[in-house]
Amino acid sequence: MQMTFRWYGDDDPVTLEKIRQIPGVEGIVTAVYDTPVGEVWPEESIAHLKKEINDAGMTMEVIESVPVHEDIKLGRGDYKRYIENYKENIRRLAKQGVKTIVYNFMPVFDWTRSQLDHELEDGSNALVYYKEDVDKLDPTKLTLPGWDSSYTPEEMTELINAYKELGEEGLWKNLEYFIKEIMPVAVEEGVNMAIHPDDPPWPIFGIPRIITNEENIDRFLALYDAPNHGLTLCSGSLGCAASNDYAEMAKKYTKMGRVHNAHIRNVKILDDGSFEEAAHKSSCGSLDLVEILKAYHDAGFDGYIRPDHGRMIWGETGKPGYGLYDRALGAEYMLGIWETLDKLDPKKDEVVEVEEETKA
Repeated sequence: MQMTFRWYGDDDPVTLEKIRQIPGVEGIVTAVYDTPVGEVWPEESIAHLKKEINDAGMTMEVIESVPVHEDIKLGRGDYKRYIENYKENIRRLAKQGVKTIVYNFMPVFDWTRSQLDHELEDGSNALVYYKEDVDKLDPTKLTLPGWDSSYTPEEMTELINAYKELGEEGLWKNLEYFIKEIMPVAVEEGVNMAIHPDDPPWPIFGIPRIITNEENIDRFLALYDAPNHGLTLCSGSLGCAASNDYAEMAKKYTKMGRVHNAHIRNVKILDDGSFEEAAHKSSCGSLDLVEILKAYHDAGFDGYIRPDHGRMIWGETGKPGYGLYDRALGAEYMLGIWETLDKLDPKKDEVVEVEEETKA
Protein backbone atom coordinates (compact mmCIF):
# COMPACT_ATOMS: atom_id res chain seq x y z
CA MET A 1 0.00 0.00 0.00
CA GLN A 2 1.26 3.48 -0.85
CA MET A 3 -0.15 6.43 1.06
CA THR A 4 -0.90 9.42 -1.17
CA PHE A 5 -2.34 12.91 -0.73
CA ARG A 6 -4.45 15.10 -3.03
CA TRP A 7 -2.82 18.34 -4.17
CA TYR A 8 -4.49 20.99 -6.34
CA GLY A 9 -1.40 22.53 -7.85
CA ASP A 10 0.50 25.75 -7.25
CA ASP A 11 -2.62 27.63 -6.09
CA ASP A 12 -3.34 25.08 -3.35
CA PRO A 13 -2.70 26.55 0.13
CA VAL A 14 -1.75 23.02 1.18
CA THR A 15 1.72 23.10 -0.35
CA LEU A 16 3.96 20.21 -1.32
CA GLU A 17 6.36 21.32 1.39
CA LYS A 18 3.64 20.83 4.01
CA ILE A 19 2.48 17.51 2.59
CA ARG A 20 6.06 16.19 2.57
CA GLN A 21 6.12 16.59 6.37
CA ILE A 22 3.30 14.06 6.89
CA PRO A 23 5.11 10.83 7.88
CA GLY A 24 4.47 8.00 5.46
CA VAL A 25 2.99 10.02 2.59
CA GLU A 26 4.90 8.96 -0.50
CA GLY A 27 2.82 10.06 -3.47
CA ILE A 28 0.86 13.03 -4.74
CA VAL A 29 -2.49 12.75 -6.51
CA THR A 30 -3.09 15.70 -8.81
CA ALA A 31 -4.15 16.83 -12.30
CA VAL A 32 -3.78 19.56 -14.90
CA TYR A 33 -6.40 22.13 -13.95
CA ASP A 34 -6.02 24.86 -16.59
CA THR A 35 -7.07 22.88 -19.68
CA PRO A 36 -10.76 22.81 -20.69
CA VAL A 37 -12.60 19.54 -20.13
CA GLY A 38 -12.24 17.27 -23.15
CA GLU A 39 -9.08 18.84 -24.56
CA VAL A 40 -5.60 17.33 -24.69
CA TRP A 41 -3.34 18.19 -21.77
CA PRO A 42 -0.11 19.97 -22.82
CA GLU A 43 2.92 17.73 -22.40
CA GLU A 44 4.85 20.54 -20.77
CA SER A 45 2.14 20.95 -18.10
CA ILE A 46 2.29 17.25 -17.20
CA ALA A 47 6.09 17.31 -17.11
CA HIS A 48 6.08 20.44 -14.94
CA LEU A 49 3.74 18.80 -12.41
CA LYS A 50 5.93 15.72 -12.23
CA LYS A 51 9.11 17.76 -11.75
CA GLU A 52 7.59 19.82 -8.93
CA ILE A 53 6.42 16.71 -7.12
CA ASN A 54 9.63 14.77 -7.64
CA ASP A 55 11.68 17.77 -6.50
CA ALA A 56 9.62 17.73 -3.29
CA GLY A 57 10.65 14.11 -2.72
CA MET A 58 7.39 12.39 -3.72
CA THR A 59 6.00 10.46 -6.68
CA MET A 60 3.30 11.33 -9.23
CA GLU A 61 1.84 7.97 -10.21
CA VAL A 62 -1.87 8.75 -9.79
CA ILE A 63 -3.77 11.39 -11.75
CA GLU A 64 -7.16 12.44 -10.45
CA SER A 65 -8.95 13.17 -12.56
CA VAL A 66 -8.99 13.20 -16.34
CA PRO A 67 -12.59 14.45 -16.65
CA VAL A 68 -14.97 12.82 -19.10
CA HIS A 69 -16.74 15.39 -21.29
CA GLU A 70 -20.53 15.53 -21.08
CA ASP A 71 -20.77 14.84 -24.82
CA ILE A 72 -19.16 11.44 -24.19
CA LYS A 73 -21.61 10.62 -21.40
CA LEU A 74 -24.53 11.70 -23.56
CA GLY A 75 -23.17 10.16 -26.77
CA ARG A 76 -23.74 13.29 -28.78
CA GLY A 77 -22.00 16.23 -30.42
CA ASP A 78 -18.20 15.97 -30.50
CA TYR A 79 -18.04 12.79 -28.41
CA LYS A 80 -15.79 10.92 -30.85
CA ARG A 81 -13.23 13.73 -30.92
CA TYR A 82 -13.29 13.95 -27.13
CA ILE A 83 -12.69 10.20 -26.85
CA GLU A 84 -9.67 10.50 -29.16
CA ASN A 85 -8.39 13.34 -26.96
CA TYR A 86 -8.91 11.14 -23.92
CA LYS A 87 -6.81 8.40 -25.48
CA GLU A 88 -4.04 10.90 -26.17
CA ASN A 89 -4.14 12.05 -22.54
CA ILE A 90 -3.65 8.44 -21.43
CA ARG A 91 -0.61 8.17 -23.71
CA ARG A 92 0.89 11.44 -22.51
CA LEU A 93 0.40 10.60 -18.83
CA ALA A 94 1.89 7.14 -19.30
CA LYS A 95 4.94 8.78 -20.87
CA GLN A 96 5.48 10.67 -17.60
CA GLY A 97 5.25 7.52 -15.48
CA VAL A 98 1.60 7.74 -14.43
CA LYS A 99 0.29 4.29 -13.50
CA THR A 100 -3.31 5.00 -12.48
CA ILE A 101 -5.88 7.44 -13.89
CA VAL A 102 -9.02 8.23 -11.91
CA TYR A 103 -12.22 9.33 -13.62
CA ASN A 104 -15.96 9.23 -13.05
CA PHE A 105 -19.10 8.97 -15.14
CA MET A 106 -21.39 11.13 -13.01
CA PRO A 107 -23.79 13.18 -15.15
CA VAL A 108 -23.22 16.94 -14.84
CA PHE A 109 -22.50 17.00 -11.11
CA ASP A 110 -19.48 15.66 -9.29
CA TRP A 111 -19.77 15.06 -5.55
CA THR A 112 -22.81 16.88 -4.18
CA ARG A 113 -23.45 18.31 -0.71
CA SER A 114 -26.07 20.60 0.80
CA GLN A 115 -23.58 22.52 2.96
CA LEU A 116 -19.80 22.86 2.91
CA ASP A 117 -19.18 24.28 6.38
CA HIS A 118 -21.66 22.66 8.76
CA GLU A 119 -20.46 23.02 12.37
CA LEU A 120 -20.26 19.70 14.18
CA GLU A 121 -20.61 19.26 17.95
CA ASP A 122 -16.85 19.51 18.50
CA GLY A 123 -16.66 22.88 16.72
CA SER A 124 -15.09 21.57 13.51
CA ASN A 125 -16.68 22.23 10.12
CA ALA A 126 -17.61 19.48 7.68
CA LEU A 127 -19.36 18.75 4.41
CA VAL A 128 -22.89 17.43 4.87
CA TYR A 129 -25.70 16.05 2.73
CA TYR A 130 -29.16 16.66 4.16
CA LYS A 131 -31.74 15.20 1.81
CA GLU A 132 -34.44 17.69 2.75
CA ASP A 133 -32.14 20.60 1.92
CA VAL A 134 -30.91 19.05 -1.35
CA ASP A 135 -34.51 18.59 -2.49
CA LYS A 136 -35.00 22.37 -2.17
CA LEU A 137 -31.90 23.31 -4.19
CA ASP A 138 -32.05 24.69 -7.72
CA PRO A 139 -29.35 22.72 -9.60
CA THR A 140 -29.15 25.35 -12.35
CA LYS A 141 -27.81 27.90 -9.85
CA LEU A 142 -25.48 25.74 -7.78
CA THR A 143 -21.72 25.70 -7.71
CA LEU A 144 -19.61 23.30 -5.69
CA PRO A 145 -15.90 22.41 -5.71
CA GLY A 146 -15.24 19.92 -8.49
CA TRP A 147 -18.20 21.02 -10.60
CA ASP A 148 -17.78 22.56 -14.02
CA SER A 149 -18.98 26.11 -13.39
CA SER A 150 -18.80 27.19 -17.04
CA TYR A 151 -22.46 26.34 -17.79
CA THR A 152 -25.13 29.02 -17.85
CA PRO A 153 -28.45 28.26 -16.08
CA GLU A 154 -30.02 27.67 -19.50
CA GLU A 155 -27.26 25.24 -20.53
CA MET A 156 -27.54 23.44 -17.20
CA THR A 157 -31.29 23.03 -17.66
CA GLU A 158 -30.73 21.57 -21.13
CA LEU A 159 -28.11 19.14 -19.81
CA ILE A 160 -30.33 17.93 -16.97
CA ASN A 161 -33.23 17.36 -19.36
CA ALA A 162 -30.95 15.50 -21.77
CA TYR A 163 -29.87 13.09 -19.02
CA LYS A 164 -33.43 12.55 -17.87
CA GLU A 165 -34.32 11.59 -21.42
CA LEU A 166 -31.23 9.38 -21.75
CA GLY A 167 -32.02 7.40 -18.60
CA GLU A 168 -29.96 4.74 -16.84
CA GLU A 169 -29.74 2.29 -19.72
CA GLY A 170 -28.72 5.03 -22.13
CA LEU A 171 -25.98 6.07 -19.72
CA TRP A 172 -24.81 2.45 -19.42
CA LYS A 173 -24.69 2.17 -23.21
CA ASN A 174 -22.52 5.28 -23.52
CA LEU A 175 -20.24 4.16 -20.69
CA GLU A 176 -19.73 0.80 -22.40
CA TYR A 177 -18.82 2.53 -25.69
CA PHE A 178 -16.34 4.78 -23.89
CA ILE A 179 -14.72 1.89 -22.00
CA LYS A 180 -14.30 -0.25 -25.12
CA GLU A 181 -12.66 2.69 -26.90
CA ILE A 182 -10.15 3.74 -24.23
CA MET A 183 -9.20 0.46 -22.57
CA PRO A 184 -7.08 -0.96 -25.44
CA VAL A 185 -4.96 2.20 -25.20
CA ALA A 186 -4.69 1.93 -21.42
CA VAL A 187 -3.66 -1.73 -21.66
CA GLU A 188 -1.08 -0.95 -24.34
CA GLU A 189 0.36 1.87 -22.22
CA GLY A 190 0.31 -0.13 -18.97
CA VAL A 191 -2.07 2.31 -17.26
CA ASN A 192 -4.80 1.31 -14.81
CA MET A 193 -8.10 3.12 -15.31
CA ALA A 194 -9.93 3.48 -11.99
CA ILE A 195 -13.52 4.72 -12.05
CA HIS A 196 -14.75 6.58 -8.96
CA PRO A 197 -18.22 5.69 -7.62
CA ASP A 198 -21.04 8.19 -7.78
CA ASP A 199 -21.16 10.48 -4.76
CA PRO A 200 -23.70 10.12 -3.28
CA PRO A 201 -24.61 6.73 -4.80
CA TRP A 202 -28.18 7.51 -5.80
CA PRO A 203 -29.92 9.70 -8.43
CA ILE A 204 -29.98 13.43 -7.74
CA PHE A 205 -32.11 16.16 -9.30
CA GLY A 206 -33.95 13.50 -11.28
CA ILE A 207 -30.91 12.40 -13.32
CA PRO A 208 -29.45 8.87 -13.30
CA ARG A 209 -26.35 7.60 -11.52
CA ILE A 210 -25.08 4.10 -12.13
CA ILE A 211 -21.81 3.37 -10.25
CA THR A 212 -23.64 3.02 -6.98
CA ASN A 213 -23.59 -0.50 -5.54
CA GLU A 214 -22.13 -4.01 -5.82
CA GLU A 215 -24.52 -5.17 -8.53
CA ASN A 216 -23.71 -2.19 -10.73
CA ILE A 217 -19.97 -2.43 -10.09
CA ASP A 218 -20.10 -6.07 -11.17
CA ARG A 219 -21.85 -4.96 -14.34
CA PHE A 220 -19.25 -2.27 -14.90
CA LEU A 221 -16.28 -4.61 -14.49
CA ALA A 222 -17.86 -7.05 -16.93
CA LEU A 223 -17.71 -4.40 -19.67
CA TYR A 224 -14.04 -5.14 -20.38
CA ASP A 225 -11.99 -8.18 -19.44
CA ALA A 226 -8.65 -6.76 -18.38
CA PRO A 227 -7.13 -6.07 -14.95
CA ASN A 228 -6.39 -2.48 -16.05
CA HIS A 229 -10.17 -1.90 -16.08
CA GLY A 230 -10.77 -1.20 -12.42
CA LEU A 231 -11.87 0.95 -9.55
CA THR A 232 -11.16 3.82 -7.25
CA LEU A 233 -13.13 2.39 -4.34
CA CYS A 234 -14.32 5.23 -2.10
CA SER A 235 -15.68 4.55 1.39
CA GLY A 236 -17.18 8.01 1.67
CA SER A 237 -19.17 7.58 -1.54
CA LEU A 238 -20.34 3.97 -1.41
CA GLY A 239 -20.34 4.00 2.39
CA CYS A 240 -22.91 6.75 2.75
CA ALA A 241 -25.58 4.27 1.59
CA ALA A 242 -26.30 1.90 4.47
CA SER A 243 -27.19 -0.83 1.97
CA ASN A 244 -23.57 -1.02 0.76
CA ASP A 245 -21.20 -3.26 2.74
CA TYR A 246 -18.04 -1.39 1.88
CA ALA A 247 -15.62 -3.71 3.70
CA GLU A 248 -16.94 -6.75 1.85
CA MET A 249 -16.75 -4.88 -1.44
CA ALA A 250 -13.16 -3.86 -0.70
CA LYS A 251 -12.20 -7.47 -0.02
CA LYS A 252 -14.06 -8.84 -3.06
CA TYR A 253 -12.72 -6.42 -5.65
CA THR A 254 -9.19 -6.36 -4.23
CA LYS A 255 -9.02 -10.16 -4.51
CA MET A 256 -10.13 -9.75 -8.12
CA GLY A 257 -7.21 -7.37 -8.70
CA ARG A 258 -9.53 -4.56 -9.74
CA VAL A 259 -8.97 -1.98 -6.96
CA HIS A 260 -6.17 0.28 -8.13
CA ASN A 261 -6.86 3.21 -5.85
CA ALA A 262 -8.76 3.69 -2.59
CA HIS A 263 -10.27 6.77 -0.98
CA ILE A 264 -10.94 6.42 2.74
CA ARG A 265 -13.06 8.68 4.91
CA ASN A 266 -15.76 8.19 7.51
CA VAL A 267 -19.37 9.32 7.29
CA LYS A 268 -22.14 9.45 9.85
CA ILE A 269 -25.38 8.16 8.32
CA LEU A 270 -28.51 9.78 9.75
CA ASP A 271 -31.94 8.22 10.25
CA ASP A 272 -33.40 9.64 7.02
CA GLY A 273 -30.44 8.53 4.89
CA SER A 274 -28.71 11.91 5.00
CA PHE A 275 -25.09 11.95 6.10
CA GLU A 276 -22.37 14.08 7.62
CA GLU A 277 -18.70 13.70 6.83
CA ALA A 278 -16.82 12.81 9.99
CA ALA A 279 -13.31 12.39 11.35
CA HIS A 280 -11.62 9.20 10.16
CA LYS A 281 -11.71 7.49 13.57
CA SER A 282 -14.26 4.66 13.49
CA SER A 283 -16.23 5.87 16.52
CA CYS A 284 -16.81 9.26 14.85
CA GLY A 285 -19.04 7.88 12.11
CA SER A 286 -20.93 4.88 10.79
CA LEU A 287 -17.98 3.10 9.14
CA ASP A 288 -15.49 0.81 10.89
CA LEU A 289 -12.16 1.85 9.42
CA VAL A 290 -10.28 -0.95 11.16
CA GLU A 291 -12.60 -3.46 9.49
CA ILE A 292 -12.24 -1.68 6.15
CA LEU A 293 -8.45 -1.52 6.24
CA LYS A 294 -8.26 -5.12 7.43
CA ALA A 295 -10.36 -6.13 4.42
CA TYR A 296 -7.86 -4.44 2.10
CA HIS A 297 -4.90 -5.85 4.03
CA ASP A 298 -6.19 -9.43 4.12
CA ALA A 299 -6.91 -9.31 0.39
CA GLY A 300 -3.34 -8.21 -0.36
CA PHE A 301 -4.03 -4.63 -1.47
CA ASP A 302 -0.87 -3.08 -2.90
CA GLY A 303 -2.33 -0.04 -4.63
CA TYR A 304 -2.66 3.60 -3.74
CA ILE A 305 -4.71 4.94 -0.85
CA ARG A 306 -5.42 8.43 0.38
CA PRO A 307 -7.40 10.19 3.06
CA ASP A 308 -10.39 11.65 1.30
CA HIS A 309 -12.33 14.72 2.41
CA GLY A 310 -11.45 16.08 5.83
CA ARG A 311 -13.08 18.49 8.23
CA MET A 312 -11.78 22.00 8.78
CA ILE A 313 -10.21 22.02 12.25
CA TRP A 314 -8.06 24.30 14.39
CA GLY A 315 -9.27 27.41 12.58
CA GLU A 316 -8.05 26.32 9.16
CA THR A 317 -9.73 27.75 6.06
CA GLY A 318 -9.37 26.73 2.44
CA LYS A 319 -10.84 24.44 -0.21
CA PRO A 320 -13.83 22.69 1.42
CA GLY A 321 -12.97 19.12 2.30
CA TYR A 322 -9.31 19.57 1.39
CA GLY A 323 -7.62 21.26 4.32
CA LEU A 324 -4.29 19.97 5.61
CA TYR A 325 -4.79 19.10 9.26
CA ASP A 326 -7.69 16.66 9.34
CA ARG A 327 -6.54 14.83 6.22
CA ALA A 328 -3.05 14.52 7.73
CA LEU A 329 -4.61 13.08 10.89
CA GLY A 330 -6.56 10.64 8.72
CA ALA A 331 -3.41 9.53 6.90
CA GLU A 332 -1.62 8.86 10.18
CA TYR A 333 -4.63 7.03 11.63
CA MET A 334 -4.74 4.73 8.62
CA LEU A 335 -0.98 4.20 8.55
CA GLY A 336 -1.08 3.26 12.23
CA ILE A 337 -3.80 0.69 11.61
CA TRP A 338 -1.92 -0.70 8.58
CA GLU A 339 1.35 -0.99 10.51
CA THR A 340 -0.45 -2.88 13.27
CA LEU A 341 -2.04 -5.23 10.73
CA ASP A 342 1.38 -5.83 9.18
CA LYS A 343 2.91 -6.73 12.53
CA LEU A 344 0.04 -9.04 13.46
CA ASP A 345 0.09 -10.82 10.10
CA PRO A 346 1.65 -14.29 10.47
CA LYS A 347 1.93 -14.60 6.68
CA LYS A 348 4.24 -11.60 6.60
CA ASP A 349 6.52 -13.25 9.19
CA GLU A 350 6.65 -16.40 7.06
CA VAL A 351 7.71 -14.37 4.01
CA VAL A 352 10.48 -12.66 6.01
CA GLU A 353 11.73 -16.02 7.32
CA VAL A 354 11.85 -17.47 3.80
CA GLU A 355 13.73 -14.41 2.53
CA GLU A 356 16.28 -14.70 5.36
CA GLU A 357 16.76 -18.43 4.72
CA THR A 358 17.27 -17.74 1.02
CA LYS A 359 19.94 -15.14 1.79
CA ALA A 360 21.68 -17.57 4.16
